[in-house]
Amino acid sequence: MKHTISVLVENKPGVLARIAGLFSARGFNIDSLAVGETEDPTISRMSIVVDAADERILEQIKKQLHKLIDIITVVDLTKKDFFEHELILLKINLSPKDKSKISHIASKLPIKIIDSNEDKMIIEIIGDNAQVKESLEALRQFGISELTRTGRIAIAKK
Repeated sequence: MKHTISVLVENKPGVLARIAGLFSARGFNIDSLAVGETEDPTISRMSIVVDAADERILEQIKKQLHKLIDIITVVDLTKKDFFEHELILLKINLSPKDKSKISHIASKLPIKIIDSNEDKMIIEIIGDNAQVKESLEALRQFGISELTRTGRIAIAKK
C-alpha cells in the first residue's frame, strides 16, 4: 500500500540524508520525495510517498523519525483527507498535425502547453495521481523525448 507521509523538519543540512537513511535501512524504496521551505524559512516540509506492505515496519519508521533531533512533526496522511499534486514538465517531438491533437487533449486534461516550435513542444501537467497518469497516457502516443517531475506534494485538508 502506498503511504503519503508529511514531515515538518528544521531546515538544516543533513536532515534529508538522515531521513532517507531510515527508509533505506528498512528496505523501503521512496517512490516520491518533495522538499521545500514552508511559510517559515527555518522549517521545511517533506512529502514522502512509500510503498509499504508491512504496516508494522512503517510504524517503526515513523516512531524513529519522531526521535530524530531535527524532526518537528510526522503525519501519515494516507488514511486522512488530503490534497496531493505533482508537477511534470515534458518535451514531445512534433509533426505539424500533432499540434491540434495535443491542443484538443489539453482542453480536456490538466495539461498546459508552455512552449512550442516546429518540431518540439514543452508541456506542463499539474494534478493529482490519477490526473497525471491519465495525462501521461494520452501524451505517450506523440513520443515523449524528455520528462522531469517534482514528486508529489501533499497537505491535509484539516
